[in-house]
Amino acid sequence: MKTEAFVDLQGEAPVCGSVHRAEANGGDFIVLTHGAGGDCNAPLLVALADAFAAAGLSTLRCDLPFRQRRPTGPPSPSDAKHDQDGLRRAVTLMREKFAGRAFLGGVSYGGRQASTLVAAEPALVEGLLLLSYPLHPPGRPAQLRTAHLPNLRTPTLLISGTRDAFGSIDELQAAIKLISAPVKLVAIEGAGHGLLQKSNRGELPGRVVQEFQSFFGSH
Repeated sequence: MKTEAFVDLQGEAPVCGSVHRAEANGGDFIVLTHGAGGDCNAPLLVALADAFAAAGLSTLRCDLPFRQRRPTGPPSPSDAKHDQDGLRRAVTLMREKFAGRAFLGGVSYGGRQASTLVAAEPALVEGLLLLSYPLHPPGRPAQLRTAHLPNLRTPTLLISGTRDAFGSIDELQAAIKLISAPVKLVAIEGAGHGLLQKSNRGELPGRVVQEFQSFFGSH
């Protein structure tokens, strides 16, 4: 397994990040992106990219366009479309390098934009991985981010902590009933919105990869 910089600044949606290239690879790949407060060097993304590559799935962890424009701070609502453009371009560029199945995933805000994009463009990838999907803002359970879910036709795997203030397991279970594609929710006991913590640092990346292989191996 080797890691290499991945930068393509052409067009209006530049792609910047790192590829963890699997040594034994059937050509499948996954593009992973970060949440509103992070970037592609977030410990969770690095750990997952290493674990996926070790399991034979080449992985691009990339910065969303909003993060490329400013190194800190959250995105604004006007950033969403451009961030989706960046994810589309990242998948397109990876398809030029790898001939297998394409997957797209993201943490929190990144997963929200990935799922919104794929709901509108179902042929973009073969599967979605949503980590800590931000179902609603903390303390505001009525403000659900579910409008696009009925249009989602792509198999989707969700990984969420049982202490996530952005959506309880019960709330997520109710929300994913809107998705007509194959879908599975995996609960990480004791984890908050960040998922990766001292108590699970050694086992979480492998658990996610195992769940991914089990779910997408049958779809």
